[in-house]
Amino acid sequence: MKRIFLGVLCGTLLLTSCNEYNQVLKTTNSEYKYEAAKAFFVEGQYSKAAQILTDLMAILKGSVYGEESLYMLAMSEYCSGNVETAAAYFKKYYQSYPKGRYVEEARFYSGKSLFEGVPDARLDQSNTLEAIKEFQDFLDLYPYTRLKPQSQEMILKLQDKLVEKEYLAAKLYYDLGTYMGNCTSGGSNYEACIVTAQNALNEYPYASPERREELSIMLLRARYHLARQSVQERQEERYRATIDEYYAFENDFPESKYLSEARSMLAYAQKQVKE
Repeated sequence: MKRIFLGVLCGTLLLTSCNEYNQVLKTTNSEYKYEAAKAFFVEGQYSKAAQILTDLMAILKGSVYGEESLYMLAMSEYCSGNVETAAAYFKKYYQSYPKGRYVEEARFYSGKSLFEGVPDARLDQSNTLEAIKEFQDFLDLYPYTRLKPQSQEMILKLQDKLVEKEYLAAKLYYDLGTYMGNCTSGGSNYEACIVTAQNALNEYPYASPERREELSIMLLRARYHLARQSVQERQEERYRATIDEYYAFENDFPESKYLSEARSMLAYAQKQVKE
């Protein structure tokens, strides 16, 4: 990103070496402040550049400096670690300048800023979904971009974050097991685990093999324990579902570390099923 502003480097370094930051903030000379902001940016003093550019935004809007100043502000916020603010400015840039000089980079960094600010998997994942959309839109617009490998890698990591949230939800139901205090509307925790785990496997086919294996063995365990706790008239049906789940698991993970456990559940289920 620094290469964008190298053309002004020689002319602007003198500004910041001869004047204190506070003096730059106080001056009413907007052109001088703008040159100082660029110098701070090139020197890597991003928070100072961001403060000056924020002060100048209303003045520079619509001017010949408007486009560059908005992109530089977004990048300054990003490099300062203010990724949420950066994402908003990158988005504002590509919406304001859809054919701008830095529009490709702005769309990429909009997604990357959101990517770097996604919350813990146990929390709301709205930002994760938004980041995925930003990258997907970016790749639709620039299918041959040099930034494609990075974008695809981040999409996969974001999807894993969503899978992780579903995994934690399924695990919570599984761990609750036979506890009925949260089942006020009927059903059971094992049924809820089955639905949650199966939905995750269906919705995120490109999740990491390790996470798919964890979801799959949990699904098998939940079916097994659901069958065991069921009333007599439902047991055979549910043991058959357990047997089917075992063969699906074995087919997908023939060398799984859980295979011995899975075979034990299969053997027990087969004994309960009428020939």
